[in-house]
Amino acid sequence: MAGTAREIEVNGRRYAWPDRPLVVVCVDGSEPDYAERAIAAGAMPYLGAALRDGCRRLADCVVPSFTNPNNLSIVTGVPPAVHGICGNFFYDRAADAEVMMNDPRFLRAGTILAAFADAGAAVAVVTAKDKLRRLLGHGLRFGDAGAVCFSAEKAGETTVVDHGIDDALAVVGLPPPSVYSADLSAFVFAAGVKLMTARRPDLMYLSTTDYIQHKHAPGTAEANAFYAMMDGYLARLDAAGATIALTADHGMNAKHDAAGAPRVVYLQDLLDGWLGPTVARVILPITDPYVAHHGALGSFATAYLPDGVDAAALTGRLARVDGVGEALGGGAACRRFELPADRMGDIVVIAERHWTLGGSAARHDLSGLDRPLRSHGGVSEQCVPLLMNRPVPGLPADRRLRNFDIFDVALNFAG
Repeated sequence: MAGTAREIEVNGRRYAWPDRPLVVVCVDGSEPDYAERAIAAGAMPYLGAALRDGCRRLADCVVPSFTNPNNLSIVTGVPPAVHGICGNFFYDRAADAEVMMNDPRFLRAGTILAAFADAGAAVAVVTAKDKLRRLLGHGLRFGDAGAVCFSAEKAGETTVVDHGIDDALAVVGLPPPSVYSADLSAFVFAAGVKLMTARRPDLMYLSTTDYIQHKHAPGTAEANAFYAMMDGYLARLDAAGATIALTADHGMNAKHDAAGAPRVVYLQDLLDGWLGPTVARVILPITDPYVAHHGALGSFATAYLPDGVDAAALTGRLARVDGVGEALGGGAACRRFELPADRMGDIVVIAERHWTLGGSAARHDLSGLDRPLRSHGGVSEQCVPLLMNRPVPGLPADRRLRNFDIFDVALNFAG
């Protein structure tokens, strides 16, 4: 990383120094229709007005369309092939262990946030779930350095030494939110407004949770109420003089049949039947500590095969299974989706739009699904919004945007 006082280079991309506070918001699970339907219903008057002169574009997220790989792509400005985080969960071949990808030791690139902080910028990060905090805060220095990074989930456990803030609950002025509630995201926005007022950071990153999106479709009363809440906080950030840039880590789709039953291809059971028990190892990268609302069912999976198994023949057979959209060799999938080859299996499977992929049916606890399943992970959840409250003169209308272009758009093109 290198740069001057007016420009910073991070992972081969250059970013102009902000001329006013920049707030980048990752709205978890926010397919474009959520905000569009809420604006049409009058639930987001601020954003609707801001977008008349601002930036209203679509972008593609990273596949697998899960939380960790996309948040890290956004804050590094590069795909997982560069930064290394390719799921919420993966199989570590070297350790022969299935592990969460929430430890900074798995990160292979520095973040835009840390680079600006090293150059003297004031930086603040608030994320809904604690699983992202250490990754997003990697490279930030707390205490006298002035950076802030904490999660809404663990806001009652903050210290200046580890998070840059003492007693975040008292600062925000809200009670501790439940991890399975819309209040978790509301806390993130409330914290953002408080930090903007008290510290006025040069760069702020806010990352929410998709609790609402997993349960409620765009345009429903519950979804519109959530986006109305968000709109009120965005208006306050705008009033404080901030540039607001909003995108999502992934979209969301219904994954159930007409009767409301989940549509699932249980890959481990399928491969066990074809190859023998436990010959293949299926990994579901959606897996994290918060599976009650999706039962660890997503639309992307990878499988590890022993020597002697014909991977090409197996991918062809998997591609013909009802509910499977694509089955690819690991190398081809990594090239297409810009993934780290050493952290992906021999086969990658992507579900059709309204289907999910599971491991073994007996190992999925679906008791927490109190509504018909909505989930993500595949190509069908790749389209996300890229919105700003400022115009972007000079940004080509035909440029394909990725969600991880948002710092580039906000810092290099915003008028």
